[in-house]
Amino acid sequence: MTLPAAFLTLYSGLDREGPGEAADVLWALDRLGVAGPVSVCDAGCGSGADCLTLGAALPEARIEGVEALPHLVAEAGARISHLPHVRVRQGDMEALTGPYDLIWSAGALYFLGVTEGLRRWRDALVPGGAVAFSEPVLLGGAEPEAVRAFWQDYPRITDIGGIVARVASAGYRSLDVRIVSGAPWAGYYGALETRIATLRPGADAEMMAVLDGAAREIALWRAAPERIAYALVLARPS
Repeated sequence: MTLPAAFLTLYSGLDREGPGEAADVLWALDRLGVAGPVSVCDAGCGSGADCLTLGAALPEARIEGVEALPHLVAEAGARISHLPHVRVRQGDMEALTGPYDLIWSAGALYFLGVTEGLRRWRDALVPGGAVAFSEPVLLGGAEPEAVRAFWQDYPRITDIGGIVARVASAGYRSLDVRIVSGAPWAGYYGALETRIATLRPGADAEMMAVLDGAAREIALWRAAPERIAYALVLARPS
């Protein structure tokens, strides 16, 4: 995946590359009963925020973050350097081998497709292993125009029922769902807005276009903050 230099610059040095919080990780571990000397993969780990949470919550585990972009691998590696049971490597999350008790993927599985990605990951799970992933979701009812505009570049988006159907098509059972909206998005966009303001002075045309696009995304979210959400889904092969 080749991304424009201006895009990489904007999304460097952030705590996270998408909405989420430590409580999401802890909820998934609790609901799935993941504990002890397990093996966990953070697929599409970005700059390592969830690797930190996993490392703190699972001190006996072997945790591996997999990320395609070299600069994010470097950022994540620096963040988890004090945790000897956590490592981060550059790699393709489509080609995980495992075996893992849990594959965690915050806001990244949609690059593969829910059904397609889950099918590819099945052989990377130990018997009884699970996947926890967050996916864009429509909350039902009449959607405000801001919601439709926000997700216009993601035509696969469905409601929760649609996500559950895609999980089933991959040969998995959906075990539980948590809606991620509000505060995790506010925290992410607050940090991104600060980054935009820092980069605007002296920005060239390419950078300005990227900054304007990100600012528009934030404005659309602010127009309907409780209607723009991820579904955090826990799934296990049937």
